[in-house]
Amino acid sequence: MAQPAVMRERLFALRETIAKLEGKPAPALAAAESEALADKGLSAKNESVLRLPLGIPTLDEAIDGGLPLDGITEVRSDLLREAGAGSGFVLALAAILQRQVEESHSAPPPILWIADMVSTMEAGVPYAVGLRDFGLKPDQFFYASPRKLEDALWLAEAAVESGVFPATVLEIRGNPKPFDLTESRRLSLRAKASKRPLFLLRQAGEEEASSAYFRFLAAPAPAQARPLPDGTMLGGSIGNPVFHLTLEKSRNPAPLSFLLEWNSHDRRFFAVSRSANPRLPDERAAHSGTPLSASSNRPDIKKEMGALLAFARSS
Repeated sequence: MAQPAVMRERLFALRETIAKLEGKPAPALAAAESEALADKGLSAKNESVLRLPLGIPTLDEAIDGGLPLDGITEVRSDLLREAGAGSGFVLALAAILQRQVEESHSAPPPILWIADMVSTMEAGVPYAVGLRDFGLKPDQFFYASPRKLEDALWLAEAAVESGVFPATVLEIRGNPKPFDLTESRRLSLRAKASKRPLFLLRQAGEEEASSAYFRFLAAPAPAQARPLPDGTMLGGSIGNPVFHLTLEKSRNPAPLSFLLEWNSHDRRFFAVSRSANPRLPDERAAHSGTPLSASSNRPDIKKEMGALLAFARSS
C-alpha cells in the first residue's frame, strides 16, 4: 500500500536533512522518483530523460548531460544586490531553450516569467530592450506579477501543467513559508507529467530542501574587455557578462564552481579561466603587492557619540 502524501513529504525532508549533515548528496529526489514510478507501475530505466546541455563539457558531465526539461532547476542568489546575476543566468537558459525550439518550429511558443510582488520591489522587472540585447525575443516573452505568492504558485503550476510554454520561470524572494517542500514536490510532479521545465529563481534565499534536480548559486564576476576583429581588446569597454556559478545540489559529493561567459549573439556559454585578468595590460599595476593601509585619525572619521560634551561656559 502506498504511503500517505504527508508521510512521504516528511520522509523526503528527513532524508535531505541527514544527507546535508553528512555532507552527502540529498537522495530525496531519487527516492521520490522511484516511489512515484512504482505507484504508476513504470520503470525508471524505460523512461526517456529530456536534457538541456549547456555546451561546457565539464559542467554537462556534472549535471548528467544537461539540465532536466521535465523537472525543476533552482537558481539562487546569496544577496539581493546580486539579483542581476541570478536573473541573467536564468534568462540565458531561457534563450538557449528558445533557440532550440526555433530550430524545430517556425513559430515557437513564448517563455513565461512569473514573479511575486515582493521580489519585484527590489529586483525589478524584465526590460524589453534588455531582453532583446540578451538574446531573447520580447514578443515571445510573457511576464506576470501576481500580488500574492499563493497566486504566483498557482499560476506556475497551471502553466507547467498546460504544457503550452517551453519554459516557465518562477521568481520568489527568500525562503517564504507558503513555498515549502510540499509545494516544490507538487510543481515537480506537474513538470514531470507535462515534460516541461520549471526554473525556480530564488532571490536572496538560503539553501533548503526542495524537489529540484539541481541547484546553482549565481554570483556576478568581472567581465572581459570587448574583443576587436584583429584580436586586440578595446580599452575601457565592457564585454559579455560573466557568471560565477556554484553547483550546490547534484550527484557530486562536493560543490563545483564554474565561470561562464554568456554570448548573446550566439546564445551560448563559454568557459572562462579563473586566471584571466579582465583589465588590459596598461590598466594593471606595474608592481603588484599589498596595498597601503588606510591612514588613521582622518578628519572624515565620524566621532563616537558620548566622547565629547558641548557645555556652554558658565563664566
